[in-house]
Amino acid sequence: MKIDILHAGYCTSPEHLAIQGGRWRAIHFPAMFALFRHPQYGAMLFDTGYSYRFFDETKKFPKRFYRWMTPVHLKEEDLVVNQLATFNLRPEDISHVFISHFHADHVGSLCDLPKSRYVYLPHAYSHLRHLSPEEDMKHAFLRGQIPSDIDARSQEVDLSRSILLSEEYAPFKTGYDLLGDGSIIGVELPGHAHGQMGIFARNDDDKVFFFVADAAWLKRSIVENRPPHKIANLLFPDPIAYRETLGKLQTYTLTHPDTIVVPSHCDETISQFSVSGHK
Repeated sequence: MKIDILHAGYCTSPEHLAIQGGRWRAIHFPAMFALFRHPQYGAMLFDTGYSYRFFDETKKFPKRFYRWMTPVHLKEEDLVVNQLATFNLRPEDISHVFISHFHADHVGSLCDLPKSRYVYLPHAYSHLRHLSPEEDMKHAFLRGQIPSDIDARSQEVDLSRSILLSEEYAPFKTGYDLLGDGSIIGVELPGHAHGQMGIFARNDDDKVFFFVADAAWLKRSIVENRPPHKIANLLFPDPIAYRETLGKLQTYTLTHPDTIVVPSHCDETISQFSVSGHK
């Protein structure tokens, strides 16, 4: 399987909010997505980053506060559909989208992918279905980004079919074989969002990638086990679980130095990869 790490736009925010003891200056938080090209299932994505729908959905109050809190920068060439074209792929070529969670910066282009199956943990979306519009922003959820036919195209992970993971994945003990061939393993990473899912994937060079979504915003947070500023606890449904997940990620990272651990918004990590490099 070929794996390319890309990003569709970025937002800015002070570093000290993302990691305790960080600087007060604003830094870039890329909206990462990954392209997988699988020999059987073809082209697939992990998340989709931003799209112009973010701006459409945040024109009016109170959602305009979302735009103010995390100023978003997005160019035409950043859009998922345009980046796919550099790989000679069309939007309808994407067979699956593995959704880490439903925050707006992770699902911006779902509506642009007309043939995709959406794979996610069921509780990642179930708690959002019946929110009042006033509650959406509290959950970083913009319902206008969600396709009207999501139910027909969803392939929710069957929680009753978890598998025991080998020592290769320790300290993560259980996961989900998302394609049935062992090529993509999903694991729940609780704390940041309901039903947040990370995935393990292996490329043609036998290199293992671990996409950890927003279980940490910066790779340095994982390595040093340094969580975000305490104010971020107001955004998390379970701050205690967040800390536990961060500790497990640190243990995994220190004991698996050859794995490429990819937080979805770590500029330092994502900048190592580019379309031109096709790593």
